Amino acid sequence: MKILGIDPGIATTGYGLIENKGSNLCLVDYGCILTSPKIPVSERLNKLFNELSKLIKKQKPDEVAVEELFFAKNVKTAMVVSQARGVIVLSCVRSGMKVVSEYTPLEVKMALVGYGRAEKQQVQKMVTTLLNLKEMPKPDDAADALAIAVCHFNSRVSNSYKQ
Repeated sequence: MKILGIDPGIATTGYGLIENKGSNLCLVDYGCILTSPKIPVSERLNKLFNELSKLIKKQKPDEVAVEELFFAKNVKTAMVVSQARGVIVLSCVRSGMKVVSEYTPLEVKMALVGYGRAEKQQVQKMVTTLLNLKEMPKPDDAADALAIAVCHFNSRVSNSYKQ
């Protein structure tokens, strides 16, 4: 099963694709979709939609997980990133994904480190370990997206034991 994790943003949207092979999680791909602040928000959202749609078509993930937004301070940033997140969900649904799962940053940290207030470095180190990588994935947005994908995989595994 291939799982695509997405860390939403308007300037930088991280993505991470993992696959489980037996009991192992394997890295398939990761990176970022970038948009320039020099172009209108509408064009940035369109680029995000198109690039993510191409990625889904090429990689054919079975499931998608997206981080929920949490903003305590900057309302303007929250609004634009919310628009990006909406475009991301729309792109996934239009690409044929039946379910788009959502996880808060706290849930991601709990699933990977066991502590909801874990530092970003701790989460990235756990991603590196769980995916058997030689070094931490960069940039941070891509590493976060991989963490979201691993969180979703762990959630699926724990829910299958409950049934």
